[in-house]
This record gives sequence, C-alpha cells and structure tokens, in this order.
Amino acid sequence: MKLLVGVLLCSLVLGVSSQRWWTFLKEAGQGTRDMWRAYSDMREANYKNSDKYFHARGNYDAARRGPGGAWAAKVISDARENSQRITDRLKFGDSGHGAEDSKADQAANEWGRSGKDPNHFRPAGLPSKY
Repeated sequence: MKLLVGVLLCSLVLGVSSQRWWTFLKEAGQGTRDMWRAYSDMREANYKNSDKYFHARGNYDAARRGPGGAWAAKVISDARENSQRITDRLKFGDSGHGAEDSKADQAANEWGRSGKDPNHFRPAGLPSKY
C-alpha cells in the first residue's frame, strides 16, 4: 500500500505523464526484483564479508533500470536498515550495537545506486556465480 501511495505522490508532485508513470512503475517492479535477487544470492552464498557487495550490487542493478528502479532501491534499502535498527534496539537496548554496520550498509547502497562498480566491495574468493 505504501508503495502505491508513494508512486502516486511522486507522479502528482513531479507531474509525470501517464506513459512515464507506467514506465516508472515498471522500473520500480524490475528494481524490486533486482533487490530481491541480490538478497537471495547473499543468503545462498552465505559467504563471509560479502554483505556490502550484495547491498551495492542490488542497488546498482535496480538503479540501472531508471528512476523507478533507483526509487525502489532507496525505499527498500532504507526500510531494511530502519527495521534492522529497530530489531537491534529490541535485542540490545540503546547500546548502539550495529550502528556502524548500518552506516556501512547505507554507504554501500549509495555506492551502487550512484552507478559505481559494486565489485569494489566484492570479497576475495566469492564464487564468480555472484
């Protein structure tokens, strides 16, 4: 529901024509799939120190779809980090546990969305499949 409201708001604010609106929605859907694929690959690989690579790769792939993909990548990345922050607070209290990791994840997200090569974060030995 939030996705639909966000897209409608964006189209109203930006004055997007109906054809561009559908293109934006298509890009957002494709970007969401790119993010899901990166997450699924990360879980499948289960490879030490690969988290930042998959963050950057998912955002990179989604942003290459266009404005809708970049928007979806940002919304998904922010939602994930915010939910992680809440989970950490419930587990560890206000100790700030995980705050540095969250900042590093967001930096990797931005890196990918800005079109920079996600392989910058690729750990040595990660199978070429990913």
